[in-house]
Parts: sequence; structure tokens; C-alpha cells
Amino acid sequence: MNFDLARHNMVVEQLERRGIRDPRVLEAMEWVPREEFVPYDLMDLAYEDRALPIGLEQTISQPYTVAYMCQEARIKADDKVLEIGTGSGYGAAVLSLLTREVHTVERIADLYRTARERLTAFGRGNVHTHLDDGTLGLPSEAPFDAILVTAGAESLPAAYQEQLADGGRLVIPIGPPASQQMIRLTRHGDQLTRDNLGSFGFVPLISDVARQ
Repeated sequence: MNFDLARHNMVVEQLERRGIRDPRVLEAMEWVPREEFVPYDLMDLAYEDRALPIGLEQTISQPYTVAYMCQEARIKADDKVLEIGTGSGYGAAVLSLLTREVHTVERIADLYRTARERLTAFGRGNVHTHLDDGTLGLPSEAPFDAILVTAGAESLPAAYQEQLADGGRLVIPIGPPASQQMIRLTRHGDQLTRDNLGSFGFVPLISDVARQ
């Protein structure tokens, strides 16, 4: 399979045609080899317009979702970004091409180790992986210019709001699995403005699970 061609077609047919306009996001999506972030037996499906299982009841989001979250988080080159839910490591790899510093948190030890290996092989030194409870954010590294949450929360964890820098953007799916709404919160001093970004489906955001 010609993965380079499949990746280019994905950018044109799945992303540009569906409204992804940020040229930096499009470039990052064309650069990151998604086939290296999925299970070996699913590599031929890497550029299909759907989420794929990565084991342990977790998924790698469809390419459009990854690009959309990055675009709507309005990532800038000098941002410090927090990703909740490392999963396969793919989202962190895309973010690493968009900004100076990325911290990504995963609660499942096996996924954390595999993602760390993949990100090391990808060769970007600006990604820092953490094995921890993502619902707590990452207070030791706060504040963040952008926070992206790749799991659906029933309600908004207070930690994310507290760890958002002035002018920072938080993109997170909120609500029960059947009716999750992606929202963007932007901090302006002590105030938060909210934008609704549409319906999506994510695995649930889980807290206080013993490390494996």
C-alpha cells in the first residue's frame, strides 16, 4: 500500500472537503504517518475516515476529529499544550508539529508505554508523556495555552479550567456517549466564553483507575 498517497488523499478528501482550513494543521496531518500509530493488522485501514481500535477498549480517533480539534484549539507555534488521553500517540505527534511544547497524559500503562515508544521513534523532542489520572490535568506544568481532551466527560473537570492560561483554549467533548457535544472554552481573565463545536463520539473520560 502506498501510505504517502493514502495520507495525501486523506488530507484532500476527508479534511479539506469537510472544512479544515488551517494550513498548519493540514501540513501536520500530511506529515505524520498514521499507519505507525495503529496496530499492525490495521495498518491498511489507517487512512480511512473512521476511528480504529487500539486495544484495552480504546480507539484512535478518525483523522478528521484530530484535525478539527487542533484547528478549533487555535494552536500557535509558541503555545504550551496539554493533551488528555495519549492513546496511540497520534494526536500528540500532530500537536508536536504545531507548537513548541506538548504534554500528554495517559492513564493506561500499556498504552502509555507503547505511545511513548512510538513518539520517541517519531523523533520530536518536544513531547512529554505522563502516566497519570488525566481528570486531574497536569498541575505541575500548568498553566497551558491550550488543552485538548480526547475522551468524553459527563461534566467539565474543574482542574482544566484552573490550569488554563489567560487567553487559553480548552476543547473537550461533554455529555453522555449518545449525545456528546464538543465545546471550546476560552479564558479571558476570570471569565470563560463557550463555543459549541458540534456532536462527536468519544470513549468516556475515566478517573481514579489503578495503574497497571
